[in-house]
This record gives sequence, C-alpha cells and structure tokens, in this order.
Amino acid sequence: MLFRSAIACVCDEIKELLLLKNANYGNSALDPVRVFSQTSAKEQLFVRIDDKLSRIQRGAGLLAADEDVVLDLIGYLVLLRVAMQQEK
Repeated sequence: MLFRSAIACVCDEIKELLLLKNANYGNSALDPVRVFSQTSAKEQLFVRIDDKLSRIQRGAGLLAADEDVVLDLIGYLVLLRVAMQQEK
C-alpha cells in the first residue's frame, strides 16, 4: 500500500503544480497568445520538452538550483496528453 500511496502523492503534486500554474498564467500552454509564434499548442509543448531535455543533456542535471526539471517534464507531458486528447 505504501507504493500506491507514493504514486498518488506524486500525481497529486503534479496536479497541484499544473493547477497553480494555470491559475497564475492562464491556459497559456494549450491556448498560447501567439504574438510571435503561430505553431500549434502541441508543437510548442514539444519545443518546451526538447528544451528541458537539452538542459539535462548539456549537464544542467535533473535538479537545477531554481527549478525541478523532473516536475516540469512530467507537467509538460501531462499537458501534451491533454492537448492530444483535445485534438480527437
């Protein structure tokens, strides 16, 4: 049961992070302003994910001083999943 609780706790943490960011920034990930870029929300999420992975590859590690790359990656992947479901 401990393992199941740990999974639920991490999923709740991601959910709360995404809901907080949505409250702070609006739905910018799935409904961007498009001042400069005209690419789809899904394509913009791919770019954000690539950027995070690039930082890891270049040696920034998984835990930078001012951010948690793992949480950001999971969050972007959840948003990508939502975007893909909305396309259907």
